[in-house]
Amino acid sequence: MRKIDGKEKTLRELLQNQQYTIQYYQREYRWGTKQILELLSDLTDEFLSYYSENDERKAVKNYGYYYLGSIIRTNNNAGNAIIDGQQRLTSITLLLIYINNLQKEREDKVNIENLIYSETYGEKSFNLSVPEREVCLNALFNNQNFDISNQNDSIKNIYNRYQDIKNNLSDDIIGKALPYFTDWLINNVYFVEIVATTEQDAHKIFVTMNDRGLSLTPAEMLKGYILSEIELDETRDKANQKWKEVIQSINDLSEDNKTLSEDFFKNWFRAQYAESIRENKKGAKPEDFDLIGTEFHKWVRDNHEKLGLASKKDYSQFTLKTLPTFANIYITLKKASTELNKNYPEVFYNASRDFTFQYQLILASIDADDTQEIISKKIKIVSKFIDIYITQRVVNYKTVNYSTIKNAVFNISKKIRRQSIDSLKSILTNELINLEYQLNTFKDFALNNFTNRYIRHMLARMTNYIEECCDVPQTSFEKYIDRNRTNGYDIEHIIPDNYEMVKDYFDNEKDFYDTRNNLGNLILLPADKNRSIQDLPYTEKLKTYAGDNILAKSLCDGFYANNPRFKQWCAEENINFQPIKEFTKISIFERQKIYEQLVNKLWNIELINQI
Repeated sequence: MRKIDGKEKTLRELLQNQQYTIQYYQREYRWGTKQILELLSDLTDEFLSYYSENDERKAVKNYGYYYLGSIIRTNNNAGNAIIDGQQRLTSITLLLIYINNLQKEREDKVNIENLIYSETYGEKSFNLSVPEREVCLNALFNNQNFDISNQNDSIKNIYNRYQDIKNNLSDDIIGKALPYFTDWLINNVYFVEIVATTEQDAHKIFVTMNDRGLSLTPAEMLKGYILSEIELDETRDKANQKWKEVIQSINDLSEDNKTLSEDFFKNWFRAQYAESIRENKKGAKPEDFDLIGTEFHKWVRDNHEKLGLASKKDYSQFTLKTLPTFANIYITLKKASTELNKNYPEVFYNASRDFTFQYQLILASIDADDTQEIISKKIKIVSKFIDIYITQRVVNYKTVNYSTIKNAVFNISKKIRRQSIDSLKSILTNELINLEYQLNTFKDFALNNFTNRYIRHMLARMTNYIEECCDVPQTSFEKYIDRNRTNGYDIEHIIPDNYEMVKDYFDNEKDFYDTRNNLGNLILLPADKNRSIQDLPYTEKLKTYAGDNILAKSLCDGFYANNPRFKQWCAEENINFQPIKEFTKISIFERQKIYEQLVNKLWNIELINQI
């Protein structure tokens, strides 16, 4: 091996006017929502521990630093090929693209475009250059829609992780703090760049750094500590076997993510035992919640009394009874979050809206001595609460991203910890009743960049709900919401984007655009149908609507004559669905009132008490 060169570099130094390639056999981008949320949380928490809104911009220079690991690349005639680090660099590029879109109209914007792309002889190319990604990245960079239905998994992941960033970057960052955060990100976040002359040498370095020795995971170190405290050899052997079985059953849930057991421990310990969380202010120290998120094995050792670990017997009880109880619940929740389970549908609904605190909240409510019947009921109660909680926030344009609600969710977790069924219902209904954001402002709810994903979810839920109530052949909620399936469902505007075509219905063009995105003007249609009819007059669209889902069919006259069960249901529920021959501005608001009735049926606080 020839001499290698290692040097620390800021993000600016690493990316500015540089161009890197990724070899064809390494081009798959694999990061999931979990990794993106952890990256965002780590970066924003570190930044906010230094930031004060009273600081001048130049004060950022003296903020602390953050290390994002090593990058291994080649430097030869074939160009700068990334051998290790493309997952992080791709993710950071997506974050930079989103920041760039956020700041485009701001006077205090930071010039970061040359960290995203380079320009040579008038041609632009992204600094992380992978030809098949160009179209997707261009769409994201220009804040345009992009259809991922026929793309490969890597492109789908890139698009979806950008949506994760868009939906989860903390509100504390995107306001006044944005230029401060951007300055800190590009100047105070460091990598160690390791450069090899040949690709062969670069791979040798990679293997040496990743394969030599056998590093223990936090879960394995926790196991070592717990088992070391068990006195009897026979009991320790049983505990060891049980531990291995539990961890294997959790990790087997995912082929790609073999660290699910660590997620389990973090959620479990935060849910059941954490008493404190870092304050959102400059200089605040990490507390229980934060320490569990970084090194939970050390936190348990230092706080074993919080887990009730006082005697040798407690450690064996913890492993043989408490661990399997909570692990089995976690496994149930993970399965229900990826495949719709009729017993726990809200778990799937909440997961489809990427609510990452669901496991923590549900596990907080469980007592290790609960019967299976009580555990099942608690899962239903808490998951329904979460479903309503998300909806109450988003219809009032309030985010549910990780950083924004972390403290609120932590406080709720403490309140519901190991409560009885009746107490749990009382606490959670009071939380919703006392929430600043209620459903009574629903009439103003409309489509925009923030609400797009939530409106798709709501339309899917409403459509599926009516179809189930009326015993109508249905597509299923899972298919309505699945963005990765071929020809997936898109949001359809009933009134087309053509003011001249419908100007008689509106006061002026501004009134048209202000009203057109209201929920009452929206349904779901398969992407191909959506594209084929989007410019047609409403009367010509009806033929397409008549052949699709029930929310679309409800606009058509013939549907009512052929579906007496639907008419009966409307009468029973006092919902005034009517065929509409001419869709006007008034029709939008009439339709909005019907949707509001459906929302109040699906997300009514009283549903918690009915469980």
